[in-house]
Amino acid sequence: MDILRIIIAIFIPPLGVFLQEGLGKHFWINVILTLLGYVPGIIHALWIIIKR
Repeated sequence: MDILRIIIAIFIPPLGVFLQEGLGKHFWINVILTLLGYVPGIIHALWIIIKR
């Protein structure tokens, strides 16, 4: 399942974080990072998915 989340996080970072954490603070942080720059959103999403 983590492989699927990682693939989703590369294409749609907030969705990857949502699948891992739900609508918590990490989701909203990722939305902001993705809006500011796509790459920071991807890095944050991968970090959230891999650390669990």
